[in-house]
Amino acid sequence: MENLSEAAKYTLQFINQTQRSIFLTGKAGTGKTTLLKEIIQSTHKNVVVVAPTGIAALNASGVTIHSMFQLPFGGFIPDNSAPHFSESVKFESKSTLARHFKMSGLKKAVIRNMELLIIDEVSMLRSDLLDAMDFMMQSVRKKRIPFGGVQVLFIGDLLQLPPVIRDEEWRTLKNYYKGKFFFHSHVIQQNPPLYIELSKIFRQTDDVFISILNNLRNNQISQEDIQNLNQYVKPDFDLKANKGYITLTTHNAKADAMNAQALSDLEGKLVKYKPEIVGDFPDKIYPVDENLQLKVGAQVMFIKNDLSLEKKYFNGKMGFIKSLSGQEILIHFPEENKTIEVEKYEWQNIRYKVDEMTKEIEEEVLGTFVHYPIKLAWAITVHKSQGLTFDKAALDVSQVFLPGQAYVALSRLRSLNGLILLSPLRMNGISNDQEVMDYALNKASEEVLKNSLKLETKNFIHNYLKNTFDWGDLAQEWRNHQFSYSEKSESSTKSKHAIWAKNNSETVGQLVEPARKFLSQLDKLFAADMFDVNFVSERIQAAFDYFFLPMDNLVNEILWKLEEVKRIKKVKAFYDELILLEDLQVKVVLRLMRAKLLINTIASGETISKEKLISEEIKYYKIRKLERIQEDFKKINVTLIEDEYDIERYNSKKSSKTKETKKSTVQETYELWQQNKSIQEIAAIRKLTQQTIGGHFAKLIEAKTVSISDILTEDKIQELAKAFEGYTEDSLNPLKEKYGNTFTWDELKMFKASLNMK
Repeated sequence: MENLSEAAKYTLQFINQTQRSIFLTGKAGTGKTTLLKEIIQSTHKNVVVVAPTGIAALNASGVTIHSMFQLPFGGFIPDNSAPHFSESVKFESKSTLARHFKMSGLKKAVIRNMELLIIDEVSMLRSDLLDAMDFMMQSVRKKRIPFGGVQVLFIGDLLQLPPVIRDEEWRTLKNYYKGKFFFHSHVIQQNPPLYIELSKIFRQTDDVFISILNNLRNNQISQEDIQNLNQYVKPDFDLKANKGYITLTTHNAKADAMNAQALSDLEGKLVKYKPEIVGDFPDKIYPVDENLQLKVGAQVMFIKNDLSLEKKYFNGKMGFIKSLSGQEILIHFPEENKTIEVEKYEWQNIRYKVDEMTKEIEEEVLGTFVHYPIKLAWAITVHKSQGLTFDKAALDVSQVFLPGQAYVALSRLRSLNGLILLSPLRMNGISNDQEVMDYALNKASEEVLKNSLKLETKNFIHNYLKNTFDWGDLAQEWRNHQFSYSEKSESSTKSKHAIWAKNNSETVGQLVEPARKFLSQLDKLFAADMFDVNFVSERIQAAFDYFFLPMDNLVNEILWKLEEVKRIKKVKAFYDELILLEDLQVKVVLRLMRAKLLINTIASGETISKEKLISEEIKYYKIRKLERIQEDFKKINVTLIEDEYDIERYNSKKSSKTKETKKSTVQETYELWQQNKSIQEIAAIRKLTQQTIGGHFAKLIEAKTVSISDILTEDKIQELAKAFEGYTEDSLNPLKEKYGNTFTWDELKMFKASLNMK
């Protein structure tokens, strides 16, 4: 956390040691995306990331709001009414959502296990959609509190893309909402999040430019600011003669036409590139154009940051195509006199699921889209420039049509030195939305953040510990299970286990009362202004010693029972009931173990983090129990022969891996290679093409992590060595043309990597 601003540090602390919902905002270039990644990597909470659109969700490595919460497209009426429908406008209400939209068990499990929901690009989030999300979360989690008790982090700059509500929709919605932004939703009006703003600007360093941007953002632009900007007006600026400038305009058609014309004007062969798509990756979320068309000399820009240590490019960096072939693109940066090969980028379409062993939320890759992370860059719309950084840009802002677009356009630039205005900036049409400006007055001061953090941390610890020992739901589920036997005939298979259910239900019941007494004791300890953390730690340890063994034994009981029942035919309903009990029972034990780690972390004065709330015992608790129980079960039932049903139903879950810090795509490939997987097997497991995996191995060879002799035969290596003798070109294309099918592109790239040729 050393390099983070104070506001960023506060945000991380509120996320990890409180339950308080946060609105995190900041001007362009203040590092919102960087902080989002840091939060996802460091939080100990079960986190889900969503965004209003498919592209925004893809960029945030999350999923769309509509898919996560099973919401239909259309407006939401925040009551139980039955609104009128027309052919062009559709509305849902609480009653229609409850009746018609059935959620899969997978999504319900994710929502029930969710502890932190991050909503990115919140400027686009409609007020009615947020209320629909809140309703679905409360319904699934069966908790009538905001978002069903989940902490929510809203991230975005409200002066960028606004929500879209059609006029015919708004005619109905305005009867329920004061406005269209997320903060106009009923749930936020009644439960406002803490407003934190990142103010340290990393993109710009010029004080004059920063001042102009701040004034433009705050609707306080002065005549002096306008005069300063208008010094850069050059209506006759020759873009062809001044290479490296990108034109920012307000309309897609104009940007597309400029790019198409500039490409057409270049001589030379047009080369087309298509993506490698594996698995499920819908075309509506393609992050770049499916058909990339280039010529040598084309002006292009990167649309992603370089994830490698070299940091050869950033989101918005401009360059020129130096050479092209079917499998290789070289880009030249004139100002640095440097040429690099463009490596393909991997985008993942994911869904969330709950790990059966640890009850943690993890990502499952459904499909991948691999393509070059570049696009033609003679022109781009202001809309599509969000998140990009330019050294040089020509702004066509004469037709600004949305509040804040002039601010977004100007804030893409690093400094005024790279600015060209194609027409004078005028005061009309550049003011920002007054509702957003008014909401910005809610920003929390340093003192409010400091005091709130102290209070909310205490509340978080108190509630975390209380929820750990509140076993009302668990006891009720055991009672429900016990009484379900009386509905069955005495001869049924299930009825043979009635005494087992009664005994375990009574065991849980006997633990509830002492747990309630301990909860009262906790309330008294936390009622004091300054609670004694060491004494609380002692009490938690004593409670753990008292409760852990009987709760742990109940896990043994239910896992053993599942081992029995899974071998009996025609008892699926019974088996599913036991699975539900097992889920709750394991969660209780894992929570007990984490509570002990939590209070020990606080007592030792350390920061609450993912690393502090995990241990070997927690990671492998259920897996180790399963292994022991299955071994013991087989010893008692010596004639038992495992069948495919057993292996599929249970043992496959042993491979489940614990939630870890997200690795680089190359590292993931390397770890599979260490497991003796072939390139073909790795490609299948990772839902990538063999060509993409080949690219990973070129990087591993260059880093000397893998030896080329591990992949290619000695004969092939000697042939390649002979071919590369005296070869000094940047491009491999001449070699490929010379040797044809003697060598594949992967072989050439791997051998080049082994020579560390740059």
